Amino acid sequence: MDFHVSLAGRGDLSVRIYRQLRDAILDGRLREGERLPPTRELARRLAVSRNTVAVAYDRLTADGFLAGRVGAGTYVCAELPTRTKSRKAPSGAGPQPKAVWRSLPPPVAPVARAPEYDFRVGIPDAALFPLETWRRLLASELRDAVGFAHYVEPGGYEGLRAAIARHAGVARSVRADADDVLVTQGAQQALDLLCRVLLEPGDRVAIEEPGYRLAKHLFASHGAEVVGVPVDGEGLDVAALPPRTRLVYVTPSHQFPLGTPMSLSRRTALLAWAERADAVIVEDDYDSEFRFSDRPLEPLQSLDRDGRVAYVGSFSKTLLPMLRLGFLVAPASLRDALRHARQLSDWHGDLPAQAALARFIDEGLFARHIRRATKVYAERHERITSTLERVFAGRLRLIPSAAGLHLCALSDDDLEPVAARASLAGAEVQTLSDLCGGYPGQGLVLGYGAIPVERIDDGLAALDRAWVS
Repeated sequence: MDFHVSLAGRGDLSVRIYRQLRDAILDGRLREGERLPPTRELARRLAVSRNTVAVAYDRLTADGFLAGRVGAGTYVCAELPTRTKSRKAPSGAGPQPKAVWRSLPPPVAPVARAPEYDFRVGIPDAALFPLETWRRLLASELRDAVGFAHYVEPGGYEGLRAAIARHAGVARSVRADADDVLVTQGAQQALDLLCRVLLEPGDRVAIEEPGYRLAKHLFASHGAEVVGVPVDGEGLDVAALPPRTRLVYVTPSHQFPLGTPMSLSRRTALLAWAERADAVIVEDDYDSEFRFSDRPLEPLQSLDRDGRVAYVGSFSKTLLPMLRLGFLVAPASLRDALRHARQLSDWHGDLPAQAALARFIDEGLFARHIRRATKVYAERHERITSTLERVFAGRLRLIPSAAGLHLCALSDDDLEPVAARASLAGAEVQTLSDLCGGYPGQGLVLGYGAIPVERIDDGLAALDRAWVS
C-alpha cells in the first residue's frame, strides 16, 4: 500500500484511519482488489494499538469497502457501495406536502461558528452551565439503566414533574402540582401539543405583533388562521383581539422581542376576555428567570380562576438549548388530552436527563445556577444599556427591560444594511424583521447571553462603525 495515513488532527484515531482509507478508496489512490497491510503491520507503522486499526478495518468491511479473504488478507472490494448506488434519495416529483408547508420559509440553518461579537438572541452562555455537576448527575442516573428500561407515564418522569411544580410555585407563583405538569422537549413541543388538542383547521389564533415567528409558523402548520395583534407599552392590546379567536399566544413577563412586561390591568382584561370568548391563553414564560430589578408581576396562570391559561416554560434559556427540556402546566380540562397527544408523538422523552434535572432542581443546584447567571447577565445588560444610551442616542430608542437575555431598541433608519455591515465586521445583530418575519417597524434586538462583558464595547463599536459606513 503506497497510500500514506496521517494521524494529524483531533478525534478518535480509528475514525481518522477509517476516513482516510475510505477517501483513498473512493478517489482511486487505493485501487479495487488492492491488498491492505495486516492490522498488526499498519499498527506498527502508525505507532498505534492493533485494536485501533482493527476497528477501522471492521467498519470499512461493514460499509462494503473492504473484504477479508481467509488466509490471504484484506482487499479493496471490486464493487464499491458509493459507485453502485447513489447516496441521495430518488429524484422526481414524488408526493407533495400540504400547501401550508410549502408556504413556510425554509428552516434557518444554525451558524457553523460563533461570530466574534455574538449579539444573537436567545443563546445562553454555555460557560456558565455547571457541566461537571450535570455530568455527575447524569452519570449517576445512567448507572441505573435498568430503572429506565421501560415506558413511563406520558407526562414525563414523575420526580421532575414534582420538582418543576415546586420550583415554579416558589420562583414564579405558578399554582400547580405534579399532576398538572407535562414535561416536554422544549417549549416548542409544548405549543405543538396544545395545537393538537385545541385547534381545528381554520380556527383563529391571535399572536403578539411583533412576536415570536416560530410560534406563528407552528400555529399556521396546524391549519390555523393566525392574526397579529399590536403590542404597546402595556403589552398586548386586548381591545384589538379579533372575534371568534380560539387561542391567544402571549409572552407577558418579557414580551418577545420588545421586552416590555404586560401590565396588571391588561392581564386582568385578557383573562376576562378569554372567559367571555371561551378561548384559551397560552402564556410563554420563556426567559423571565433572569430578573435584574423589580419583582415580577404575577403570571396569568396564577391570576386565572377559570382554567383558561396554559403555562409554558423552557430550560433552553436557563441551562442549555441542547438539553431540549421544557414543561407545560395544563388546565385540568386539558390534562388527559395532552397526555394522549404526547404518547402519540414521542411518548415521554429522555428519562435519564429528566431524572438528572429533577435532582439538579431538588438539590438547590438550579436555583444556585440562576443566581450566579443572573449576576453575570445583569452586568452585560447594564453595559449594553449604558452604551446604547450614550453612543447611539438619536439613532436608537431603547425599550426599558428588566429581565431576560436581550434588549430591543427602535429606530427610524433602515437597519437591514446596518446589520449586514455589522455582520461583516464580526458583530452579529438581529433586526425586528429578522426575528418577526416581515414586521414593518425598524429596530435592533441585542442578545447578551453569549457575549462576555469585556467584548461588548468592541462589539458595539463595530455596530457604530457599520452605521456610518
